[in-house]
Amino acid sequence: MEENKPRLNLSDMLGAYRREREELKWEGSFHEYFELVSQNPRLAQLSHARVCNMILSAGVEKINEGSLDEINRYKFFSEELYGIDEAVDQIVDYFKSAAQRLEVRKRILLLMGPVGGGKSTIVTMLKRGLEKWTRLPEGAVYAIKGCPMHEEPLHLIPAELRPDIEKHYGIYIEGELCPQCRYNLEHNYGGRHEDMLIERICFSEKDRVGIGTFAPSDPKSQDITELTGSIDLSTIGEIGVESDPRAYRFDGELNIANRGVMEFIEILKSDEKFLYSLLTLSQEQNIKTGRFAMIYADEVIMSHTNESEYTAFVGNRKSEALQDRMIMVKVPYNLKVTQEERIYEKLLNQSEVLRNIHIAPHTLRVAAMFAVMTRLEEPKKANVDIVKKMKLYDGEDVEGFKSRDVKELKAETVREGMDGISPRYIINRLSNALVKDGVTCITPIDALRAIKDGFEQHTGINAEQRERYMNLISLARREYDEIAKLEVQRAFVYSFEEMAKNMCNSYLDNVEAYCNKEKLKDPITEEPIEPDERLMRSIEEQIGISENAKNTFRQEILIRISSYSRKGKSFEYNSHERLKEAIEKKIFADLKDVVKITTSAKTPDNDQLRRINEVIDRLVTDHGYTAESANDLLRYVGTLLSR
Repeated sequence: MEENKPRLNLSDMLGAYRREREELKWEGSFHEYFELVSQNPRLAQLSHARVCNMILSAGVEKINEGSLDEINRYKFFSEELYGIDEAVDQIVDYFKSAAQRLEVRKRILLLMGPVGGGKSTIVTMLKRGLEKWTRLPEGAVYAIKGCPMHEEPLHLIPAELRPDIEKHYGIYIEGELCPQCRYNLEHNYGGRHEDMLIERICFSEKDRVGIGTFAPSDPKSQDITELTGSIDLSTIGEIGVESDPRAYRFDGELNIANRGVMEFIEILKSDEKFLYSLLTLSQEQNIKTGRFAMIYADEVIMSHTNESEYTAFVGNRKSEALQDRMIMVKVPYNLKVTQEERIYEKLLNQSEVLRNIHIAPHTLRVAAMFAVMTRLEEPKKANVDIVKKMKLYDGEDVEGFKSRDVKELKAETVREGMDGISPRYIINRLSNALVKDGVTCITPIDALRAIKDGFEQHTGINAEQRERYMNLISLARREYDEIAKLEVQRAFVYSFEEMAKNMCNSYLDNVEAYCNKEKLKDPITEEPIEPDERLMRSIEEQIGISENAKNTFRQEILIRISSYSRKGKSFEYNSHERLKEAIEKKIFADLKDVVKITTSAKTPDNDQLRRINEVIDRLVTDHGYTAESANDLLRYVGTLLSR
């Protein structure tokens, strides 16, 4: 089949690529540009508004809508970032406020959190997003042609005329011409503002257009000119005056980031003289360059750091001025197991190793359970343990708890999510297990073993943490034991759904009759009979419903049935989480002996062998196992049940 598949022609692809780039080019006079802006004022928006519009254009959905902890999930970030919606929500709130030209736009956005938490990914997504956004019609950006700072063309309008422009056209203008554009206007265009050439630009970090990046290095060798530009030695001899804009290169990172985003990598490691440049830029929106007056710059300044460096920075009284000009957003580790799984899937799917190696179902989930538990603070409530807390955070129903309890659990924490095992460590250990010679499959037990074996190599784990992590490995394994037994028990029932449905219908018939004080008809004699109390209790006892609590539980089920009926929906066995759990446990309790005898038999007879092969087939067909991983699962569960 692959041989007959038509191959893409490389020349055609490159030709289409060049045509797309040509279509993005536009050049005209300032007069023509002003006509475009008068029809669409958003063309002249400031940097924070540009970023905000880019994010919002991708769409927003509500999480926990209507509840006390309702937040937004921004689709711009949701494909790459998982489980840190609250931090992302705060970041977008910053851009929303800054887009309205409120004072927060004059603040540096600082992301603070543990390593591997997603800080640099957020900044990278914004940078890559802007590169794509400015290539779209709605994100188009225009600049004075030849300006090293890709300047907004509206700066050509003199300050005296701007109030009238805003009054008649609704166009807000902020900023002044850079020295080079001011020189060109007077000497090359004879002061005719409307004739200056304007071009469309596309942001590109590689081409140093609209996106700047600065990483601190040795303070002795690093020069402030990396940020603010330098004298052009090739022209200074000819021009002779350092204050002439033709003798200066306005190519520092702060210059080229104008109109877009400036990233400071590990900002708090920078030398003081670099931080002072940021003070002026953030508060005054000006860059001080050499022998020139202040140069206006409109850019988003973002950085990221870890907690220890931030704590030292806050404790240094010399840095108070800069602290006052920062907005800090905590970016903790993800605390939801399902989201952690998605992180691992994303990182592993980037590798070719998965083409030849099977990762058994629940392997990533069990690894995620361990990782998340390392990041959680021990609950203070007596009736909550760390496993229950993990499940509540992930949105699971836990008996005796409601959604408001999650908010209380979070409120009692101090630094939850700021410590623990990072996704990088888990991926490193899984990778180590995947590349071992002869490995064709890894199971949840393999994953936990690989994670445990790596503790000795992890330089950031002390003896106390190691002991705690070993206990959490045991808890994660205990959770997997229950998952494994459930998986096998399900596979033993050929028509599990049908059996569960029949049991549910029988239970509901009896509950309705019991609550309404009615009788049922015997299916054979059609004589009226009392509701089957023994059947109802055999199901309810599976989830710990006491004799005193049975009436309340049955009324709750009846209310749920009525609610579904009003909405025109059919009530199924899985429509009520606790009823679903009770029915499953009842079925599995009835099956336990059969499963135990079959899976633990060292020399199975023909009937047992037939049943084992049927179960393996179902695990492979319906549950995502391979024959090898299904056999491993059966052996493991057989060992558990025979203990």
